[in-house]
Amino acid sequence: MRPRGALSLALSAIVTLALSAGGATDFVFPLQANSVRFAVIGDMGTGTRLQIDVARQMVKSRAVFPFEFVITVGDNILTGAKPSDFVKDFERPYKPLLDAGVPFYATLGNHDTPNERFYEPFHMNGASYYTLKKGNVYYFALDSNDMDPKQTAWLEAELRKAGDGDWKIAYFHHPLYSSAGFHGSGIGLRKVLEPLFIRYGVDVVFAGHDHVYERTGPQHGIYYFTEGASGSLRPGDLAPSSITAAGFDADCSFIMIEIAGDDLYFQATSRTGVAVDSGVIHRSIRPAPERVAISPPSIAPRFHP
Repeated sequence: MRPRGALSLALSAIVTLALSAGGATDFVFPLQANSVRFAVIGDMGTGTRLQIDVARQMVKSRAVFPFEFVITVGDNILTGAKPSDFVKDFERPYKPLLDAGVPFYATLGNHDTPNERFYEPFHMNGASYYTLKKGNVYYFALDSNDMDPKQTAWLEAELRKAGDGDWKIAYFHHPLYSSAGFHGSGIGLRKVLEPLFIRYGVDVVFAGHDHVYERTGPQHGIYYFTEGASGSLRPGDLAPSSITAAGFDADCSFIMIEIAGDDLYFQATSRTGVAVDSGVIHRSIRPAPERVAISPPSIAPRFHP
């Protein structure tokens, strides 16, 4: 058994991602046995060419990095609430993934209708917030549109129940930390959620809302990702700040994740297959607030005008 804190790929099946003819990348996912592999998308439900291109790139990526499921951080269906809108904004773009049996686990954005929680392919089972367990990872899917006392009491109970032995990942629509100009950080929501995240050892948080990609440096030991550019984009909206570790606002994107033991490998990929950010988050101490450290990314943090 390797010491806690040591990183070893010796027993891993190494895969080098080559996601498109014009945009190959040398980032390595270990593809360890029993690892948890998933993708993250947000603000995608436009039915436009941008969304379709991202979806196609996800299919290409999955051929070499076989992620098992997708989580969405909201604004899933943006053109309306008719059955044809669900076809145009979700079923048609992601048909190859759906046909391959890849499940999507959704959260609601501010442009989603509450009835989406009953849409079977979103796996919400009629609830606007819920938990999910995959391998050594607990997921807390929240409804940031209405963070009322009932939901926060539920969240605290679920976080306490999860204990400290597994990864804890929260995902929802409105970012607690964002350097984008259009919306920015949700300060009020942060005051409600961040104390719970710190107290109960949440490791990573995914959100959307701002139509850019951003990864923060550790905030009280927690890493925050914004992925609101999987079908809509605000070019040039990201203004790197003191919290920003990496960001991309020149094209649409999605994130791929592998969690293997105490290590979380990530890569943000553009719709043309270019890796725009990647690295490894190592979970070293739990549940102390400053509990994770990140290795240098294999691609230097960058910002695109």
